[in-house]
Amino acid sequence: MSTTLWFILIGCLMLARGLAATTLSRLPVTSAIVYLGVGLALGPAFLGVFAVDPYAQAGMLEVLTELAVLVSLFSAGVKMPVPFSLARWAPSLRLAWLSMSISVGLMAAFGTLVLGLPLGAAVLLGAILAPTDPVLATDVQVRHAGDKDQLRFALTCEAGMNDGSAFPFVMLGLGLLGLHDLGDSGWRWALLDVLWGTAGAVLIGIASGAALARLGWALRGKDPRHEVLDDLVGLGLIAVVYGASTWLHAWGFLAVFFAGVALRQTELILAGAPKDRHGLLKAPPASTAHAGPPSAAEGAAETTLTVSGESLIFKEHLERLSELTLVLLLGGAVTAQAWDWRAWSTALFLFVVARPLSVYLGLWRSSARGRVRGISAWFGVRGIGSVYYLMYAINHGLPQGLARNLIDITLVVIMLSIAVHGISVKPLFDRFWRD
Repeated sequence: MSTTLWFILIGCLMLARGLAATTLSRLPVTSAIVYLGVGLALGPAFLGVFAVDPYAQAGMLEVLTELAVLVSLFSAGVKMPVPFSLARWAPSLRLAWLSMSISVGLMAAFGTLVLGLPLGAAVLLGAILAPTDPVLATDVQVRHAGDKDQLRFALTCEAGMNDGSAFPFVMLGLGLLGLHDLGDSGWRWALLDVLWGTAGAVLIGIASGAALARLGWALRGKDPRHEVLDDLVGLGLIAVVYGASTWLHAWGFLAVFFAGVALRQTELILAGAPKDRHGLLKAPPASTAHAGPPSAAEGAAETTLTVSGESLIFKEHLERLSELTLVLLLGGAVTAQAWDWRAWSTALFLFVVARPLSVYLGLWRSSARGRVRGISAWFGVRGIGSVYYLMYAINHGLPQGLARNLIDITLVVIMLSIAVHGISVKPLFDRFWRD
């Protein structure tokens, strides 16, 4: 399909999404299902108007999915409640590390015993499919900064962290396939990929987010008044943190999420925001641009502006655009031959066995309520993050035959996840909050 037709197609979908926002919000399905339906209808499985070859275009798809995940992770971090509480975060920490590790193990066992994959490929498939997605899960995630709902918080926080905690397993799978150096007896993988990659990312993210918050706060307090372009500052923080983490061999996805968390935490503490009845700091309202010099009252109010809060709306718009574009491309990447027993059985095992079992084991004896555990066990949306890991593996030398097998399985699982989770999210969540 020509570039001109791509502009027209993307433009029409953007216009339809923007103009029909209220109508779509009332539908019992998510917007991703609509984009996927258009992609499937126009893709090679039906009309054949356009087609995407993930193997041939792995480089482009890796960059596109990487950018989408980064923006989404930063937005998720900014929405985390302030101040940090280990008791509140404990279930999410279990989901992001313990439950995800169990899920990788279960999927790896399924891959070797049922699909007949080599151990390295099975571990890689588990690492690709185990993490929940921060881009496509907006309907089950925290809606705004300061959202106090325990279920939405747990799912958002899990998605923010497990995109980084999955990376060591991606590297383990590549290492078992001979595409990454694990070291003698796996020592290099354990020390560099697991320990330093995780701890270094958290430290880099927290230090960078807190430093930027203090710098922005100091600049805004200068007289005459100093303006800060929050959107550019937010994007700059994402780029610097991700680049520095990659350079230092830490996991950039995890660093960007914690940079957003630290930025928000530090800004609200510096602002002296009041606490609500739950003990959480209340964020200042978003600002509007002033046509002229501010009055004394307006000037005082402007001191509560934050980079995290003022840039959040822009980041959410980027999320919607990336969701539309990438889900459309997914529809054009899957072929009719991909829908075989391997893909269907993998999806069924992931949705019905691996995700529920890993959640219940990970949250055993935790503070999470029974209903929170039950819905968390079902809503593990797979999406853009899984595509990124797959493209990353392909670009690091995954053999073509094996790559195409994993492409077919991964794309079908993602599409089924978009469908089944997208159809069930609204009725189940409505019942959860009604009860």
